[in-house]
Amino acid sequence: MSADIDLNSTNAIVAAAVIKAEELDTKMDICVVDAGANLKAFVRMDGAWLGSIDIAIKKAKTARFFDMDTGIIGSLSQPGGALYNIEHSNGGLITFPGGVPLKNKDGVIIGAIGVSGSSVENDHAVASAGAAAL
Repeated sequence: MSADIDLNSTNAIVAAAVIKAEELDTKMDICVVDAGANLKAFVRMDGAWLGSIDIAIKKAKTARFFDMDTGIIGSLSQPGGALYNIEHSNGGLITFPGGVPLKNKDGVIIGAIGVSGSSVENDHAVASAGAAAL
């Protein structure tokens, strides 16, 4: 049996991400996907950008598809990089910060979080705060 994120963990991740977004005084779209990159939870904070809905979902999926932070994929996908143009695969990926794999206590990846709605630094900080709730 493969490991997967449960609902209680998902709720804790989303709550921690919302708290961090509020601390940063920003409004975020927050997505959690399960081990199969399927939508597990989505929250759009009041006033968060509509355009960031799709970005948050794609950041979460990207982080799970490749089991690494989306910012790392971004650094590898620059012109001349090993993954140049990867963002055009899988129906569209997001290769800038804000997507983070979620690991259980044994270090097994059980899903991912994607966050969008502010600077990429804030997006990554909110996603990391959500991931740290595990």
